[in-house]
Amino acid sequence: MNFRTLDLNLLRVFAAVMVERNVTRAAAQLAMTQPAVSNALRRLREATGDELFVTVPSGVVPTAHAAGMWPHVEAALERLSQALDPQGFDPTRDPRSFTMAMADATATVLMPAFIDTLLRERALADVRVLPLSSRDPRPQLEQGAADVAVGFFPDVASALAAEGPRATIALDPLYTCEYVVVMRRDHPLATRPRLSLADYCAARHVRVSFAGRPRGFVDEALAREGRERQVMLTVNPFSTAARVVHESDLLTVLPLSFVPASGLAEGLAVRPFPGTLPPIEVSLLWHRRHERDAAQRWLRQTFAATARALDACAIAATPADATPPVAQAVEPVA
Repeated sequence: MNFRTLDLNLLRVFAAVMVERNVTRAAAQLAMTQPAVSNALRRLREATGDELFVTVPSGVVPTAHAAGMWPHVEAALERLSQALDPQGFDPTRDPRSFTMAMADATATVLMPAFIDTLLRERALADVRVLPLSSRDPRPQLEQGAADVAVGFFPDVASALAAEGPRATIALDPLYTCEYVVVMRRDHPLATRPRLSLADYCAARHVRVSFAGRPRGFVDEALAREGRERQVMLTVNPFSTAARVVHESDLLTVLPLSFVPASGLAEGLAVRPFPGTLPPIEVSLLWHRRHERDAAQRWLRQTFAATARALDACAIAATPADATPPVAQAVEPVA
């Protein structure tokens, strides 16, 4: 390939297709027609002397040759963008709207601090928060319905790790927390210092499921131990589950960080989950099409810094061996 005669616009097309994995979506991003993008890919294929993409039902996938080119092309375009626009995005001067997808428990914990950051920085940002309808927000990010997603996405994290540099979605871990069993403060089980697995399964429960599925990760964890629980109600928001257990004899499982932020902590008792649950790895996800967008980069960096500074899970629960007549509500650590 003769680099001196290469049309560098072809590299922009290549980058868009690498990110979108779809010629039609890449064309829309570039404000080009689909035939024009296909023609640009043909010219780049002829210039490099090798196939770059293979057509699949969902769009295209890069060949090994394209995957090898991508890190170098991506880095070069990023450096060129910074050279041509060194000032980039100024949040105090440039109004911008952002859409973030997250569960209500995550938003309740993080958004007050994030908005406080935006106010202190005098940012002209307009932020919209969408609820999660599943633990896989990749469709929302791929379709442009959300700029970023924040939450616990274990299956997505595993899939992205397996895809490696081919992944179109990026992930940034923010903090780790844990799930706990929550009940009303004067629940009969709250007088016991420890919650046994047998008592937990014998009680009745509120299940939190973003998609309303009849089984969730708690049910799957119990099944691995040959157990099951009695679910009486399934809801989408964590806040609804907290309100229901506050007013009834049902139990639920909530992120520990959400309990003091719920506004109900004084009337709730917390116990460690009596089985085995994975820790909550809260992460920030975004589509790589936004990698070179200065405003999107500012959003991600500002939100991540706020979340880490907040230390959302620096919370002390009642020790498992404590024996108060009524279990104590959790309180933030100073």
